[in-house]
This record gives sequence, C-alpha cells and structure tokens, in this order.
Amino acid sequence: MRIFSFEKLIAWQKGRELALLIYKTTKQFPKEEIFGLTSQMRRCSISIASNLAEGSGRQSLKEKARFSEIAYSSSLELLNQVILSNDFEYINENDYLSLREKIAEVNMLIDGLYKSQIKNLEH
Repeated sequence: MRIFSFEKLIAWQKGRELALLIYKTTKQFPKEEIFGLTSQMRRCSISIASNLAEGSGRQSLKEKARFSEIAYSSSLELLNQVILSNDFEYINENDYLSLREKIAEVNMLIDGLYKSQIKNLEH
C-alpha cells in the first residue's frame, strides 16, 4: 500500500484524530442540532485534515502555505464552535477542556508547518 506524503505529516495525523473526536462528541448533541452546530463542527474538523492533504499535493510552496492557512482558519472556527457547545451545555467541562487542548495542539502543528513553508518560500 502506498503512503502519501500528507499521511506522514503529524499535523494531518493529529487533525484526523481531532475529526474522529469531534464526530464522537457531536453524537451526543441534541437531534435539533443535526443540521446546525453538529454539521458545522463536523465539516470544520474534516476541513482541517482535508486542506492539509490537498496542500501536500500542490507543487508551489505558496499554494502549500495557502492550504495550511485554510486548515488553521478551520481549526479556529472549530474552536469557536466548541466554546459555543460548552456555553449551550452540549458538552461537559472535561470534554470541553480536552477538545480545546487537542485543537491547540493541532493549531501549533499547522502553524509550524505554515512557517516552514513560508521560510522556504523566502529562500
């Protein structure tokens, strides 16, 4: 089986884990949120890993960096939705803190990837 370059990215691996966690977490949400917050959070979490994967297939460093930027933005959007989920009491405090920590880890990895892409662009 061929392993693609994005599968080796720790940021992608952690983004994938985050998406799985978001899917499990949102299964507990009220049914009336299925087309609202549940759908939004799931799409955001998928977007993080998907943009990292798509960016890895781009030829130019500028394009690679742009997809990392989009993944980072999706993670911030997801963080906002996690905060709201906590406000609405859809998730408990422990799950909230755990999700925040996981999102922060993914953000840090994406930021490092982006910075390395930009640094290579300058040389």
